[in-house]
Amino acid sequence: QVQLVESGGGLVQPGGSLRLSCAASGSIFIFSMNTMAWYRQAPGKQREFVARITSASSTNYADSVKGRFTISRDNAKNTVYLQMNSLKPEDTAVYYCNSERWRGTGWGTSGSWGQGTQVTVSS
Repeated sequence: QVQLVESGGGLVQPGGSLRLSCAASGSIFIFSMNTMAWYRQAPGKQREFVARITSASSTNYADSVKGRFTISRDNAKNTVYLQMNSLKPEDTAVYYCNSERWRGTGWGTSGSWGQGTQVTVSS
């Protein structure tokens, strides 16, 4: 079982930047071989996909963050990052990371959710 610990959230003004980190650990979890993704959940809304990076470092983004957010990974540190620029109030949410697997018809999460990290964009 993989343990995921998110960090780096905080309060930032509109137009600002934050960098989130997610450290993965687990005795049988080979980080470098796994697709990792960021999700977010705003108050009163369902959790939604934000960005994905495969083991080959291919990336996908939700349309709402494309061009503003960048996902990356450091396999030596078992860590995935989310660089968030030009933040908007609608980016306010708890951000979570998770591993993903291809389910045949789409990607699905394959790990347990961590505690997440709160991002608040407000003036």
